[in-house]
Amino acid sequence: MTDPLTTSTPQERALALLWSRGTRGARGPARGLTLERIVEAAIEVVERDGPAAMSLRRVAAHLGVGVASLYTYFPGRAELEALMLDAVAVGRTLPHELPGDWRAKLTALAHDDWREIRLHPWVLELGVAEQVPGPNMLRWLDSALRIFDGTGLSEAEKLSAIETVDAYVRGLGRLRGPGGRPGSGSPEPGGTDTDAEDTRERDLALGQLVDFDRYPALLRALAAGAMPYSGAPFEFGLQRLLDGIEQLVIRRST
Repeated sequence: MTDPLTTSTPQERALALLWSRGTRGARGPARGLTLERIVEAAIEVVERDGPAAMSLRRVAAHLGVGVASLYTYFPGRAELEALMLDAVAVGRTLPHELPGDWRAKLTALAHDDWREIRLHPWVLELGVAEQVPGPNMLRWLDSALRIFDGTGLSEAEKLSAIETVDAYVRGLGRLRGPGGRPGSGSPEPGGTDTDAEDTRERDLALGQLVDFDRYPALLRALAAGAMPYSGAPFEFGLQRLLDGIEQLVIRRST
């Protein structure tokens, strides 16, 4: 078996760790630690302090061990981040187990992912790095592809549809930034009460600074109740994406 501590690149080391069955340190005393417990502690730290503040030293302090103990399990932060992302890759329900037809399942999946991203935005920040597929990530992807069983889509089209919806949810998540805090409830797509308060404060300030007569098309949209950069487009954009996929499904079935 490949030694995850001695392979040449961070990606290879992360893959070896993700797919290794071993959970004890390769060198030195185990001190009762497992990879699972270290990853759990790292997630607790990043949830509490944010991704910029997370370090191996802080994770070790959270566990009550010396930082050298962590290095018996993985070489550095990049490998730990890959393990963290895989740990949260699967929710409580697999995509193909959601109720309804393919469109209902994909809608529910997108909503679930949106809520998780709004509550745990650190996933997006760590996810900027090249993804290293682990067991949970591939389990999720396999399940997501099964949503389209019986639709007539080609395998490449199924994968492209999943990746397009995932890119939409993550892209809007990055645009919006954090929209909730753990323990404050699950914000619905389109924003929270806190979001609305922030938007109102912003709009009041803009109203005092900007002559909107210079932007007639925007003024008409505002007068009609549209709110730019409010997060409200989530459902609209999602449904338009699904409309396009549905047209492809219809074409493939004729």
